[in-house]
Amino acid sequence: MKRILVVLSLLLAAATARAEDVPVWRTVPTPAALPAADESGLTPVNDIRMWYAIFNKGGPDPVILLHGGLGNSANWGNQVPALIGRHEVIVADSRGHGRSTRSDQPYSYGLMASDVLALMDFLKIDRAAIVGWSDGGIIGLDIAIHHPERLTRLYAYGANYNIAGVKETVMTDPVFGAAMEAQIAAYKAISPTPDDFDAFMNAIVQMWMTQPDYTAEQLGGITTPTMIADGEYDEAIKREHTEELARLIPLAKLEILPGVSHMGMWQDPDLFNRSMTAFIDGP
Repeated sequence: MKRILVVLSLLLAAATARAEDVPVWRTVPTPAALPAADESGLTPVNDIRMWYAIFNKGGPDPVILLHGGLGNSANWGNQVPALIGRHEVIVADSRGHGRSTRSDQPYSYGLMASDVLALMDFLKIDRAAIVGWSDGGIIGLDIAIHHPERLTRLYAYGANYNIAGVKETVMTDPVFGAAMEAQIAAYKAISPTPDDFDAFMNAIVQMWMTQPDYTAEQLGGITTPTMIADGEYDEAIKREHTEELARLIPLAKLEILPGVSHMGMWQDPDLFNRSMTAFIDGP
């Protein structure tokens, strides 16, 4: 028995050592669960029903968190608690994502931006800060370009402004693939159409093949205070593209978070939250 315990102890120590050898940017941690919402539900938005949740309802300076492609609002479980002490916080599932429905309209970032604006109208929010990850960051850019009067600030993490900014290797990267598998599992668990994933994915890929496509002139016209952020080891977006995006937006700040990838808000929540809140609450 003693010998067995010794062997088990050695195996556990070896496994722990191997786990510690894996850099955090090569991991796909599960985010914390969202806290209890003050209000949540589905509401008619344009031609769909959009799921949303509100935390610290009635609080000051609203912040809207927009998830990435194939994701859902639960992606922000590590970030909502960092914001609700000083803000009303809203999360929402983009059309066809999470609990939200979709229509036959082809996907576009402009269409999804109009959904966010319609949700803001429903919630009687005139202006808000947006924290967007990946596709959510692109939606934020679209609103900053076309409806700057609705924004107070924009924190865009892992966003691109045209398809040239996407790495050719993204779809074969094992870490990015593991993150997508987690998103697919979540879709099948909470979507109102769990068997419709293939059609949904095809519709999203059609958008990704041609969008976004913002011009330097459009980005140069952004007046919203903006932070362009990304992870040091982003598997999806080219570093030089992120840096160029920040240069093209007047007075935009640039921050590359060390030691994390496209999933930085899961991999090092404290680091991500410090960057996010310093900008959202900063001067």
